[in-house]
Amino acid sequence: MSEFRKFVLIVGVFLLAYFLPVDHPRVESSILEAFHLLQEYAREHVIFCLIPAFFIAGAISNFITQGSVVKYFGSEAKKWVSYTIASVSGIILAVCSCTVLPLFAGIYKRGAGIGPAVAFLYSGPAINLLALILTARILGWHLGIARAVGAIVFSIVIGLIMATLFKKEESERQRTRTHQETDQLETRSPLQNMIYFVILVLILVFAAWGKPEESVGIWNAIYEIKWPITLGLLVVLGYILVKWFNANERSSWVETTWDFSKQILPLLFGGVLIAGFLMGRPGMDAGLIPDEFVSALVGGNSLGANLIASILGAFMYFATLTEIPILQGLIGAGMGQGPALALLLAGPALSLPNILVIRSVIGTKKTATFVGLVVVMATVSGMVYGMITTM
Repeated sequence: MSEFRKFVLIVGVFLLAYFLPVDHPRVESSILEAFHLLQEYAREHVIFCLIPAFFIAGAISNFITQGSVVKYFGSEAKKWVSYTIASVSGIILAVCSCTVLPLFAGIYKRGAGIGPAVAFLYSGPAINLLALILTARILGWHLGIARAVGAIVFSIVIGLIMATLFKKEESERQRTRTHQETDQLETRSPLQNMIYFVILVLILVFAAWGKPEESVGIWNAIYEIKWPITLGLLVVLGYILVKWFNANERSSWVETTWDFSKQILPLLFGGVLIAGFLMGRPGMDAGLIPDEFVSALVGGNSLGANLIASILGAFMYFATLTEIPILQGLIGAGMGQGPALALLLAGPALSLPNILVIRSVIGTKKTATFVGLVVVMATVSGMVYGMITTM
């Protein structure tokens, strides 16, 4: 950070502290909401979502060869293979916009091209199978189908556009990595590596499995037994680590996981605080920006309503599945069908904490391009969908 930027940051914090009307009830509630949301995030997402994701990212960096990543996700890989895998990954992972970040950073730093990596980044939280099912059941089958189709198409189109726009930079990055890195000699068979990663992903999936709205059905049945399953998977993982990995490999895995944590967590926590201050917790209407103000802006199907819904979705923080009851309330308050889809397509995949971390991984220009593409495509999709539903 340059000295001038440091100076601007210090002055900005000083002016905020000096002029912020902390005695105003709305500001007081916003400050409390910031810390309530941070506490909620820490309790519900850090231990059971982010920590497993950090360990998976560390494992990707240490135990997946650069050649393997480049083969399936590199700039020279077959596009139909890389984008197909990346675009449907969220169906398996069922992660939120923050939990996907360590996984994205892991594959990108290991040599994945910007296109497939960004497709994975978008699809991870956007194509959550349970979220798609609940969207169809609660908000209507037509909105559920539109969300599923839109999310898959978005991930592929945005990834292809990013790959085209930054083709020169990515080619240079791939050449640099080829000269700087050599793969370690494999000490395990491909089957052993596959089992190891499957166990890690299953731990993430079951540990993060949320309680469904209904107390019956397969989703609730899995929720009831998720901890015994998770514990059993941890026992299997422990056995694998002792039998298949040496001490240096285990130590390197932990060190890399810690490096990802140091890079990502401070930005995430800061972003969650800001998001909580501005918007509050979902359904609480205690942030600086009132819910009725949001509802008034996204009524109808105008260009402005869809654009605002996309921008709000891009910067708001949605924990997995919370976007559905939020939208249910907004639609009840007069939100149009088009803006509803726009928020569904922009919201779960992006958030202010998410954007801050993405910038630290791929830089300001690529991050701004990615966010802009999501907002523009969500806006256009919302308008088209809104026109179709009003025919």
